[in-house]
Amino acid sequence: MPEEVKKEVKSQYELIITICNKGTTDLVMDAARKAGGQGGTITTARGTGNPDFAKFYGVNIQPEKEIVFIVAKKNLKDKIMKQIYDDAGLLTKGTGIVFSMPITDAIGLDPILVNKEQKDK
Repeated sequence: MPEEVKKEVKSQYELIITICNKGTTDLVMDAARKAGGQGGTITTARGTGNPDFAKFYGVNIQPEKEIVFIVAKKNLKDKIMKQIYDDAGLLTKGTGIVFSMPITDAIGLDPILVNKEQKDK
């Protein structure tokens, strides 16, 4: 891959991760789309909770969880995260937590760049 393409893609994206109760991923994805998100990947998980946390927040800890991974442009990350938390966050049916991680390098996320690369060959 040419270095100039790598630089162009570098650091444009963030990975938004939401851990929510099983069966509530539609809440997460609907919220993300409302805020400009494109799509996500969902996987199942099993969680354990701190009993003190459950007492403090007054929520039940369900062991069956789902994780939603959303790759988003950096400039949309905060808006998407806020919408997810508002619609599927800790104090909702989803009782989800949402956090993000930087994506330092990515290949194949921007279809415009991929198409341009193929035409330039």
